Amino acid sequence: MDPIKQFKEELDQRVAAFGNDKALQSIASDWVEESMKKKYVYNFSWLGRPIIQYPQDMVAIQEIIWEVKPDLIIETGIAHGGSIILSASILELLGGDRKVVGIDIDIRKHNRDEIEKHPLSKRIQMIEGSSIDKGTAEQVYKIAEGKSRILVILDSNHTHEHVKKELELYHCLVSVGSYLMVFDTIVEDLPKDYFEDRPWNVGDNPKTAVHEFLKGNKNFEIDKSIQNKLIITAAPDGYLKRVK
Repeated sequence: MDPIKQFKEELDQRVAAFGNDKALQSIASDWVEESMKKKYVYNFSWLGRPIIQYPQDMVAIQEIIWEVKPDLIIETGIAHGGSIILSASILELLGGDRKVVGIDIDIRKHNRDEIEKHPLSKRIQMIEGSSIDKGTAEQVYKIAEGKSRILVILDSNHTHEHVKKELELYHCLVSVGSYLMVFDTIVEDLPKDYFEDRPWNVGDNPKTAVHEFLKGNKNFEIDKSIQNKLIITAAPDGYLKRVK
C-alpha cells in the first residue's frame, strides 16, 4: 500500500476510535471544565497577538484553511486579533490576493493599532459594528463579491439568538466543501450558570443555535471527525461542513 494512503487510513481509524472512547471523552470533559475556570484559553498568542482559543482548535483552523484554500475568510469577533492573524498567516502562505475580514462591535484602539502595524495587516480588513447589523452584513457581502471559495468563523456574542442571526446572515456565503465554524458551543456542555458574568448559558448558546439551524438547513453537516480528533475543543458540534 502507498505509505501516504496507509498513514491517512490509520489516522482515520484512530480518530473514529477516539469518538467512541467514552473514558477518554469523560477525562477531556472534566479537563475542559476545570481549565475554563482558570482561563487557560487566555494563555496563548499567534505571531505576537493574543488568541483566546485552545491550541487544539488553533491546529484545526490551520488544517481547514490549508485544505479549503479560501479566497476570503469572514470572522465575527476580533478581540486582541490573534485569530485573524492566524487566518492571515495561512492565507499569506497560500498566496494570491486572499484576505480575512474581521468584524467586531468594539475594536479597541490599542488592539486596532497592534493589528494594523502587524506584518500581516495587508491580508486583513476590519469592520467595526455588530455582526448581525444589516449595514455590517451588506459590507461583508460587498467584499465577498467575486470570491469563489469562502470560509466563515463565528466567535462573537455567544447567545442563541445572536448566533442564530449570524448563521442566517452568513451561511449562504460559505462555499461547498468549505466550513462554517461556530465557536464556544462548549457552553451547552458546561454546568448551568458557569459563566456568571455573561448572558449565555445552558440552553442559550452557540450549540443550541447550531442544532436549530441544522434542522432547517441540509446543506451543512457537523464534521464529527474534527472534534473526535481534537478531543479537547471549544467547538463540539461547531465544525460545520457545507456538503451541497
